Amino acid sequence: MQIAIEIKTTKKEEIIDITGQVKEIVKKSDIDEGICLVYVPHATCSVIINENYDKAVCEDILATLNKIIPLHDNYKHDKIDNNAAAHIKAAILGPSQSLSVHDGILQLGQWQGIAIAEFDGPRDRKVYINISR
Repeated sequence: MQIAIEIKTTKKEEIIDITGQVKEIVKKSDIDEGICLVYVPHATCSVIINENYDKAVCEDILATLNKIIPLHDNYKHDKIDNNAAAHIKAAILGPSQSLSVHDGILQLGQWQGIAIAEFDGPRDRKVYINISR
């Protein structure tokens, strides 16, 4: 089963929690045991799993990525569309995450959530959620 959701980002860089939406899709799937794949088909956006209780964690992730991968650091790709740092960040974090589904419930830790990390917004982003046995 595959469902696509649309996310509108509002900032150049941000992390948006989509845990509730993914949990609802898993619940409606009627799949008791399986795998849930969350994937973004975008080169400057990623899917991450991390703490979703304290919003400061997201701020810290973005701040640290910006220290490691500074904006406009003489990247060759900036000559084309000026977003090389966004591509590098997305490549490091990756476009997908896989999670176990057990007894019809997405298996996340107590403080874990699923989020998309936007590095070249604002944009309209598509997120595919695939659930299979």
